[in-house]
Amino acid sequence: MDASTIGLIAFAAVLILLALRVPISFTLAGVAAVGTFCIFAFRTGTFMPERAIKATTSMVFSNSFDLIHSYDLSMIPLFIALGHVAYKADITTRIYHAARVWLSAVPGGVAMASVMGCGGFSAITGSSIACASTMGRICTPEMLRMGYDNRLATASVAAGGTLGSLIPPSVLFIIYGIFTETSINKLFVAGILPGLLTLAGFVLVIYLWVKRDPASAPVDTSEITYGERFRAALLAWPALVLFLVIIGGIYGGIFTATEAAAVCLSAAVLIGIAQRKLTLTSIWEAFRETCLQTASIFFIAAGAKIFVAFVALTGVAPAIVDVVTAAELSVFWLMLSIALIYLLLGMFLDPIGIMVLTLPLMVPLVETYGLDLIWFGVVVIKLLEIGLITPPVGLNVFVIANVVGKEAPIDRIFAGIARFLSVDVIVLILLMVFPAISLLLPNSMM
Repeated sequence: MDASTIGLIAFAAVLILLALRVPISFTLAGVAAVGTFCIFAFRTGTFMPERAIKATTSMVFSNSFDLIHSYDLSMIPLFIALGHVAYKADITTRIYHAARVWLSAVPGGVAMASVMGCGGFSAITGSSIACASTMGRICTPEMLRMGYDNRLATASVAAGGTLGSLIPPSVLFIIYGIFTETSINKLFVAGILPGLLTLAGFVLVIYLWVKRDPASAPVDTSEITYGERFRAALLAWPALVLFLVIIGGIYGGIFTATEAAAVCLSAAVLIGIAQRKLTLTSIWEAFRETCLQTASIFFIAAGAKIFVAFVALTGVAPAIVDVVTAAELSVFWLMLSIALIYLLLGMFLDPIGIMVLTLPLMVPLVETYGLDLIWFGVVVIKLLEIGLITPPVGLNVFVIANVVGKEAPIDRIFAGIARFLSVDVIVLILLMVFPAISLLLPNSMM
């Protein structure tokens, strides 16, 4: 049995195991280990298992060891901790409250504030699901109490939560940068304009929705003075400072992404303690949740790293490149095919799983066509964003459904999501047609 055949069987096995809900870390590592064992055992043409044991264990342990000791990977627990600490210190929620106060008189203002709150939360935490969960608990019940249409109240937060994948810092960008060996600093900066463009599109959707159906978003009649508005804006200063340190420091070449995460985490802890928002108990809870979340991501990353090494052994990626090259596909048809694959997988798998499963095959194709990996990274993350709110397994939708319970059934949330998905598709097309949207800022970095 040749290596390429083993590789194709392995890919089929991975898809079957994932469909059976086997954890992706164990799926990738297990299939890769068995596949590697078979490749070395059949290397001489006959099955000789004694020759495969040492080679297989060496490949598994060396790749996982190298990944876990990667300097870039260290920023994941730092940014995750920053998000938990910022939430415990009430830093992230103040962004929503400030937007809520300023937009109180605008029809649909609370829904718009929830999207802006998600954008601000994303600019600190880097996790879409965490963003949807946290902002959902804060914003959605308030909108439902006010009499908002439950489709608008839930869909705005579910869609806004996806901004955590694109607006830096982003855990998905970190993983993409590690596996493609591209600059994480540039990836972070490349996500700014697409993220803001998406956020603006979501706000426009809410505006048009409420303009067409005013009853879907009752106007807040409470009296709010300009003094209260400015006070709310001033209270949000810690979030603004953290965002400026992350983006300004990285864009200006002052910090690496890892250093920015460490500086901001320290600053968030100090701010929380100084403002008496953090206690030893809340700090302990934040770090405990960080450890659990980090361990989950590290297991997936280690399994993916082993799987990538296995794919390299099979020769499947070069074979696919040869087939596509022989077919003489244009860039348009290549990117359309890639987009359809990601959208299809996004209906059933989680974003990290999709990325680590597809990158070993997609990156060689993109490099063969001479396409920019920074731009391609933004396109991939945008596609993964769409998957978070695409039925039947839109993770953010299920997160919000879990928050609101019987107030909004799943089908009602998906019905509202359709309008926000139209914005995502338009932004995706713009990113593909005009790469400058993604590359303008990273190309101007110091």
